[in-house]
Amino acid sequence: MKKVWGLMLAVSLFWIGIGFAQDGPPVPDAQKVQQLLADFEAYARKGMEEWQIPGMAIAVVQKDSVIFAKGFGVKVKGGSDPVTSHTIFQIGSTTKAFTAALIAVLVDEGKIKWKDRVMDYVPDFRMYDPWVTREFMIEDLLAQHSGLPSYSGDAQAFFGFDRRHIQKSLAFIKPVSSFRSEFAYVNHLFLVAAEAVEHLTGKSWEENIRERIFLPLKMSESSYDRKALMEGRDVATGHNVQDNTVTAVPRDLNWPYIYGPAGGINSNVMDMTQWLRLHINDGTIDGVRLVSEENMNFMHSPKTIATYDAKKELGAYYCQSWIYVDSRPYPFVWHNGGTTGYHSMIAFWPEPKIGMVILTNESSNKLAEALPNYFADLYFGNAKKDYSQEALDEAKKAKAEADATAAKQPETVSPSLPLNTYVGVYSNPVYEDARVALRNGALTLQIGPGKVELSLRHWNRDSFVYSVPLLGDDDDAFVRFVQAADGSIKEMTIDMLDGDGCGVFERSAVVSSRQN
Repeated sequence: MKKVWGLMLAVSLFWIGIGFAQDGPPVPDAQKVQQLLADFEAYARKGMEEWQIPGMAIAVVQKDSVIFAKGFGVKVKGGSDPVTSHTIFQIGSTTKAFTAALIAVLVDEGKIKWKDRVMDYVPDFRMYDPWVTREFMIEDLLAQHSGLPSYSGDAQAFFGFDRRHIQKSLAFIKPVSSFRSEFAYVNHLFLVAAEAVEHLTGKSWEENIRERIFLPLKMSESSYDRKALMEGRDVATGHNVQDNTVTAVPRDLNWPYIYGPAGGINSNVMDMTQWLRLHINDGTIDGVRLVSEENMNFMHSPKTIATYDAKKELGAYYCQSWIYVDSRPYPFVWHNGGTTGYHSMIAFWPEPKIGMVILTNESSNKLAEALPNYFADLYFGNAKKDYSQEALDEAKKAKAEADATAAKQPETVSPSLPLNTYVGVYSNPVYEDARVALRNGALTLQIGPGKVELSLRHWNRDSFVYSVPLLGDDDDAFVRFVQAADGSIKEMTIDMLDGDGCGVFERSAVVSSRQN
């Protein structure tokens, strides 16, 4: 089963080989821009159909002007209410740059420095390695080189754990590389960055976002909580793929807002053009400077190598909540984002000062990544390439390979132990207690403060499977129980949680097997 939080929050780097002309092409004139925007719109509409995206909105900013802003499709599959340029979507991990900007503002105010130690602002901050804890700097929180496994512990928010618990879990997650040596996408550390902001200001991350970013940028339609998404009048419903069909998902999911500083903003393309204008114009908007040029450059500058192609001499680097690509003739700065049902992209070229924001209400598409590439070919006069089709082909190939390698249930299934043998409480320091119970002749597994319950189906011997259609999973996931020498059950492993080493639960108590 795919790690849905990894899929939703993944940094997509498939386009790194994009080839730009070498000699700094001239900026198209106004007439040419309108022609290429018509081509771009047609390509976007075509890709939307191919990816089966119900709704999408796109805006393009050139220098300090919005030159394109339009909605496409519908807010919910099968509906008739159209998406507009004011329709609200979750923007996922493009939120991270907002958290980085809060730090930048505080650096400008002299309240903190990028190279200050995290412990000086978050005293109870702990990583697994005490040396790493002591050496962790503020800029390290936003640079994706912590040494942790990618997406480590991400499922905690889905299971209802709060920010405080998620932050404290960092102390129990073992690193898989040396500190600052490897790129690995991690969400937890943005919660720590937000706590540093809260410590310095005496206000919540949400209050700081509103006062220091939304209000001065006049992002009046943006928000940062579930209530706003639920009660908004012009809101797109998220969708994902369940049983090979694009399916609407509930709007009341709270996990993106638990991870708020890493991915919890709701916005539309019109508000996001204000955010884009700020970055394209080096920290000023409408003649007012909000962030110093020095700190804007710091946020956009490479900190961690993500990928590098030596033959093409092209690399992608994580910055401070942005990704920098040393494309020619102009560097490309971007970040994508995903939640349950939504996928977003913001991208800009700092030197020619042009960029775009793309918001969609389908979580698995790669059209959001393909569109900036196609636009670049048009704008810089390159031979056009169908990036969307390439991504579709890659997705189909990956699915075929996954289907071919998916676990096959044995023809002769070994029986399990009596089901009441598995009933009990299983614990680990990250996810705390997981309770296995017997209900109506089958096992259930309940995890977290949200009491998320999974129904287990016997697979073979001490292995059981479950699925979570809400998350768009295609395959079954395994829960594997381990017997002690005396035949009792001593632990279980939840495969979905074990990619980062957090999936092993020791049995801590035997409870009544009475069926509920």
